[in-house]
Amino acid sequence: MSRTAPAARAGSAADPAVPGQHAPSPAGAPAASSDAASRPSAPRSGHAAAWAELLRLPALFTVPGDALAGAAATGARPGRRTLLAIGSSLCLYEAGMALNDWADRAEDAVERPHRPLPSGRVRPAAALTAAGVLTGAGLALAAGAGRPALAVAAPLAATVWAYDLGLKHTPAGPVAMAAARGLDLLLGAAATGGGTRAALPSAALLGSHTLAVTAVSRRETTGGSVLAPLAALATTGVLTRLVADSRIRLPAGRRAAAAPGQSGSTPPARPTGTNGALTTALAAAYAATAARPYVHAALNPSPPLTQRAVGGGIRATVPLQAALAARAGAPVASLLVAALAPAGRMFARRAAMRKVSIT
Repeated sequence: MSRTAPAARAGSAADPAVPGQHAPSPAGAPAASSDAASRPSAPRSGHAAAWAELLRLPALFTVPGDALAGAAATGARPGRRTLLAIGSSLCLYEAGMALNDWADRAEDAVERPHRPLPSGRVRPAAALTAAGVLTGAGLALAAGAGRPALAVAAPLAATVWAYDLGLKHTPAGPVAMAAARGLDLLLGAAATGGGTRAALPSAALLGSHTLAVTAVSRRETTGGSVLAPLAALATTGVLTRLVADSRIRLPAGRRAAAAPGQSGSTPPARPTGTNGALTTALAAAYAATAARPYVHAALNPSPPLTQRAVGGGIRATVPLQAALAARAGAPVASLLVAALAPAGRMFARRAAMRKVSIT
């Protein structure tokens, strides 16, 4: 999805080039081996690597947490429909990634010529076709999760396409990206619990984080912006406090389980005990992941440090999702989401993925 991510392109929240990323090998370079049987494997391997780079496969680890945090907010137990929502989110996220590079192919030819489309490793028509097919698959999976899920997935898909094709370079771009990530969280809530009302606060918090990251990303190739990383740093501080310290009302299902016999009008209460400690720890992990690169980018707003700030903000999405799930009283889902962060880093370090930007 073109989010952040919604989303999110919660990712999709942005799409900077990563410093040190290598340009493709020159066309027509001689084969390293004279073994004719081994020659066909090289083009296939290179083609797969190009698609992995286009789709930013390591960034997929920032997506399932949206649906799981949304499911946690409803108080319902995740199930088959939650899995369908996750599948829908993954498809729509990847549709946004492919569409992003298709829409930016002329700009990337100047600023990021190493990317798959301007380098010729993936044809523009293939990228656009992939975006369409993935969007259709995402909507089909959402339909399988029920009518409420499809009612959220449809505007989510529309937001992804609107962002990539028209809103990205306008003042509405960061807002559209934040809306996409928030809708992605609501997709998990709608699929799991049949409604989205209980998940609106979590969606607002996640969307605010995505808005801040996207605002920083708008200067990733030129640098020079001190205000954007400072604003993102302030946003991170506010969100950390809201997630870890605010007095909250648990979803109805979890409130009843935690305090049998009490009515739904009980006063808001802080998370307590082990769950409260988990929420606090994950909120601290979120702040630590995002804050340091923002500080560096504010002190020296060069393109490389701005790009690192965007990458840090995207990586911070996972502990934020986990903290939101813990805040809603779902420690198991929270730990499952938190485990996606190291898994994503390990996947990104694999030899085939070293050239692939997490963003």
